[in-house]
Amino acid sequence: MLRSCTAGLRSLWALRGRREGAARLSADLQPARRLFSTEKAVHKDWALPNPSWSKDLKLLFDQFMKKCEDGSWERLPSCKHTCTYKSEDFKTYFLDPQLVEGEGLSQAQLFTRGFEDGLGFEYVIFNNNDEKRTVCLFQGGPYLQGIPGFLHGGAIATMIDVAFGSCAAISGGAVMTANLNINFKRPVPLCSVLVIHSQLDKLEGRKLFVSCNVRSVDEKTLYSEATGLFIKLDPKKSST
Repeated sequence: MLRSCTAGLRSLWALRGRREGAARLSADLQPARRLFSTEKAVHKDWALPNPSWSKDLKLLFDQFMKKCEDGSWERLPSCKHTCTYKSEDFKTYFLDPQLVEGEGLSQAQLFTRGFEDGLGFEYVIFNNNDEKRTVCLFQGGPYLQGIPGFLHGGAIATMIDVAFGSCAAISGGAVMTANLNINFKRPVPLCSVLVIHSQLDKLEGRKLFVSCNVRSVDEKTLYSEATGLFIKLDPKKSST
């Protein structure tokens, strides 16, 4: 755990060094251009191991990659900037055209991918389509601290929402959160690795009911339990 925090702080020092000694930001820190462009672009997959990942996170990642070999599980890629085809779907069906043309969206990026490696949300999600469930492997960095030495409850809630969204999307496609109900059982040590098991419990029209539990790497410690309601977006209705 301490090694992971140290790696995160090293990333922070490196970032500060670049800012003090260089006039330009790295490519990863520069804002995305033309979020809704039809132009083909290469997107970095952030749901892959990097030097900030702890041994526990790498081990779990390898175990689930093994499960992917027979096709029962699938690793979900994750881009910092929304992938083009998804952006086009939301542009066409759900967003006000005036919002799409605004300057703000040209710099938009995924909230959970807005930190340097190791400082914030490090995670990967695996999906089992047949069983309608997902497993999220999550390591919270030092920038997610709440009370000293522990993860902020909002960071845990964020990852539950992300895990739920991926799970609901298995059957719902484009979905949005309508309700989250979280029971925090005990505080989570900063920089530790969590395993979030999510499943689709019920489908009623456009309503998708999901649930999850958040556990330690060895599955012995229960940190949180949650339920959620997601709504499948209707292309005929505006979401704004």
